[in-house]
Amino acid sequence: MALVATILVVAALVACGVEWWIVVCVAVGVFALMSLFSLFMMKQYVAYKLKPIYSMVLSRDVHTTEIVDEMKDKHVENISEELTAWADDNDKEIARLKQNEAFRKQYLGNVAHELKTPIFNIQGYISTLLDGGLEDELINRKYLERAEKSIDRLINIVSDLDTISKLENDMNRLKMEEFDIVALAKEIVEQLEIEAAKRSIRLSVKGADSLPSSFWVTADQHFVGQVLVNLITNSIHYGKDGGTTRIRFRDMADKVLVEVEDTGIGIPKEDMPRIFERFYRVDKGRSRGQGGTGLGLAIVKHIVEAHGERITVRSELGSGTTFAFPLKKK
Repeated sequence: MALVATILVVAALVACGVEWWIVVCVAVGVFALMSLFSLFMMKQYVAYKLKPIYSMVLSRDVHTTEIVDEMKDKHVENISEELTAWADDNDKEIARLKQNEAFRKQYLGNVAHELKTPIFNIQGYISTLLDGGLEDELINRKYLERAEKSIDRLINIVSDLDTISKLENDMNRLKMEEFDIVALAKEIVEQLEIEAAKRSIRLSVKGADSLPSSFWVTADQHFVGQVLVNLITNSIHYGKDGGTTRIRFRDMADKVLVEVEDTGIGIPKEDMPRIFERFYRVDKGRSRGQGGTGLGLAIVKHIVEAHGERITVRSELGSGTTFAFPLKKK
């Protein structure tokens, strides 16, 4: 800008015929003044225009650095949380595997014990007969009858194990059909009345007040019948002499709730979470004396869950137990 102004002034002076030395002096002066003016204007522009922009850029860089640092901190924190969660999940998985291993060992021990008891009994009876008991008519018949009972128990254990295995592996698919659950319950009660009469336990089948005398459901009739047999038999084994077992039915809109209620000895609270485990016994001595396999409730749970439902239990020690499970209506 100073150079342009100087050239214009010189051209004007030369055109006016001004002496050369005057032109040179004026040119130097104009150039110097215009240079100073240009420098001043540039400083002002930088001070009022560029500096705020530069400050904004600097501030933005600092803020960006803070954001990056914050993101780094959060990333480290997230990694730490992920590692902690992974460690917790790993610990839980290890605990679950240890628990499964403990259950497996306990299960194998229970299977061995349950099979060993009737086998040893049969072996003892046969040995006695071979040692001379066959010649005594009173002894041979009694021991043969005991051996037969032990064989029946052995068959029941193997049959129950086979049932659970098939249910777990989906080898035995459910045969869904429509049937009257009340009629099925009455039929099973008639079959078990003689066993219940030995302990003076009364069996009854009824619905709630104002409900129909029949309920048609869609389920596997054979397996539902097995559920009722197991629950009612269980109530007889653990019932009190002279007690009662009631099979009730409650209307639940699209389902029917089946309840098997007894007035037996009840189940302690500490045993409630484990009653559906295989071979688990609340009263080991009493239940073995009753001849149960220890698999009845485990089978019940598998069958009910195979229908997509859930079995529940409520019990009060000394007052009785109620098992309940829903079935879909026809």
